[in-house]
Amino acid sequence: MTDQPGHERHDAPRLTTRQAAELLGVKPETVYAYVSRGQLSSVRAAGGRGSTFDAEEVRALARRSGRRDPSPASGDLAFRTGITLIEDDRCYFRGVDATELARHYGYEEVAEWLWTGEPRPGARFAAPAGTLAAARRAVEALPAHSGSTDRLRVAVTAAAATDPLRFDLAPEAVLNSARGLIPTLVGALPVLGGPAAEGGRLAADLWSRLTAEPADAPSLAVLDAALALLIDHDLAASTLAARVAASARAHPYAVVSAGLGVLEGPLHGAASGLAHRLLREALDRGSAVPVVADHLRTGRRVPGLGHRLYRGEDPRAAVLFDLLAEVPQAAGALAAAREVVATTARHTPLHANIDLALAVLSVSQGMAADAGETVFAVSRTAGWIAHALEEYGERPLRIRPSGQYTGPRPPQPLP
Repeated sequence: MTDQPGHERHDAPRLTTRQAAELLGVKPETVYAYVSRGQLSSVRAAGGRGSTFDAEEVRALARRSGRRDPSPASGDLAFRTGITLIEDDRCYFRGVDATELARHYGYEEVAEWLWTGEPRPGARFAAPAGTLAAARRAVEALPAHSGSTDRLRVAVTAAAATDPLRFDLAPEAVLNSARGLIPTLVGALPVLGGPAAEGGRLAADLWSRLTAEPADAPSLAVLDAALALLIDHDLAASTLAARVAASARAHPYAVVSAGLGVLEGPLHGAASGLAHRLLREALDRGSAVPVVADHLRTGRRVPGLGHRLYRGEDPRAAVLFDLLAEVPQAAGALAAAREVVATTARHTPLHANIDLALAVLSVSQGMAADAGETVFAVSRTAGWIAHALEEYGERPLRIRPSGQYTGPRPPQPLP
């Protein structure tokens, strides 16, 4: 860092390094990097204690797309958010450990906590009859080979079409839409098992859409905890897409559609399907060793292991593994998952992530390979809504990165 010589100007407001970092949404070290690159100028504070920055210059840099230094643990954009913090191998929702929330509250209650800062004990979501009927008709018109995310996207579009007030972005209006949309998404999916009792938790209704196996209390507890734990994870790719849509003042249904569009990628929501197939093959072959060996031999990543934000085991996976240990029919898949981790550890020190835990649930309960993706999509809908509410309170269209043009310099001849 190189400070400009001379005294501070007294005709313009000055910011400390920490204040500049907060305004830019970056760490103090990154502010120093901006200075060294010439993106910011600084003046040594009186007495030589730190540096000060011109407030308008800092604001101008903040307006230029909110860029910060790329790092392995983060992307190129940083936004102030009060929703989720991932720090020291823990995940916190509004300052509360997400794993503790999932152990003590159901999905709907955690969603309310994320939206309002109040858990609303006993909260239940209900789908408006007309909205649910329209979503079911739209989903039933899809080809039989359609995947769960195809159905969810269509259900969101149908739900939006039935809501003439969807453009009302007042917080309570958005929340009313969300409380009806999430159960509509679940209710629009085909029923595979016996229908859940009306007025129960969302997890029970979703269970009947994931498997024909009857639900017992321990198994439902795993699914409910998975929904609560997956609800948000800072600015994941799908959440960033949702915030971009909200920045343009898209209505909440469009925000969810944007998130679903990104979620379907194999490196995001669909990752649990790869872990499902890995465990299924391990069980069929009687051991995870040859399956892991095949992945390593062909240079493929072993699904369900490692996470860029956690050095150790994904804390969300740890909760689900504890709960899965209480489900007798999950014993085989759980043992296979632990063998996958142990076998891979001989080659590289990777830990289990939540995709592997979801795979134990889906494999042991006779669910399809995309069941984890369905759980992910339904759960994360509440997180996208939380980020939309936060973004609606920001300056419109603020998320506008600048492109770094690498094409031929103009003027070029007309082709």
